[in-house]
Amino acid sequence: MIRIATTLCTLLFAACLSAQNMGKPTQIIEVWDNNTAPHSNELPAEEPAYTNGRPFLTSHTTLYLYTPKGGHNGRGVVICPGGGYRHLSMENEGARMAEWFASNGYVAAVLRYRMPNGHPEVPLEDACQAIRLLRGKVAGVDAEWQVPTVGIVGSSAGGHLAAMTSTMGDERPDFSLLFYPVISAGANRQHKGSFDRLLGEQRTQEQSDYYSLQNRVTEQTPPAFILFADDDKTVPPINGPIYYMALKAHGVKASLHIYPYGGHGFGMKDTFHYKHSWMPLMLDWIDTILKEQNTK
Repeated sequence: MIRIATTLCTLLFAACLSAQNMGKPTQIIEVWDNNTAPHSNELPAEEPAYTNGRPFLTSHTTLYLYTPKGGHNGRGVVICPGGGYRHLSMENEGARMAEWFASNGYVAAVLRYRMPNGHPEVPLEDACQAIRLLRGKVAGVDAEWQVPTVGIVGSSAGGHLAAMTSTMGDERPDFSLLFYPVISAGANRQHKGSFDRLLGEQRTQEQSDYYSLQNRVTEQTPPAFILFADDDKTVPPINGPIYYMALKAHGVKASLHIYPYGGHGFGMKDTFHYKHSWMPLMLDWIDTILKEQNTK
């Protein structure tokens, strides 16, 4: 039944992309499920369940690979869509981002990660395994698309996952790109739903502090490029400066951009006024960061 559900989910996702004129993945890797992963989120093997084209309460992990034409530049990104740790915005914060990265020479992998359901180690181990796959440390990604340098991209709750992987993961990315990320569980700073689903509604203050990721930054945390809109009513924009200041306090390179307006969830939407502003800035920042790392 798990295999049937997995296959149906994959087919429905591919159909959804096709209907929206999205490109098809080069490769689809079924990573693991609750029976084969190190930990379970204790959710049942889901039927193909979608809300507005978004899979929710996922209990198995899939990696969708988008690759550049004519060879890659030796770099890859694992993309973690947002959705409040309940569902996944696989198009706007997933496939469309992957296509853009691929058009710029990157191997881009959209991660359909398992929802935590009170088990924060579950999405974290999914993201770390995705990085290993792109680096060729574990079998799964075709050899021609394995890359030595891998960054992580995350939006909203997916930004929390990307920052959690950067600060707590046992396989760290080389850089992180954070779109309106959930960072802090502090009063007047948190996206309550994300933390309730990550840790459970009965979470303790100690747990909340531990998974407030500005508290997890060290000198080993990879550099970060952070974007917010000042009028974001979902994730308080203060989450950006909080993480930025923690990085700077530990001597980590970072770039913070807070645009005047755009709300929450702008991702790759053409309606975001500053879309063509952040794109070249981000690519230039990655180039600069990696050159500095290579000269050390």
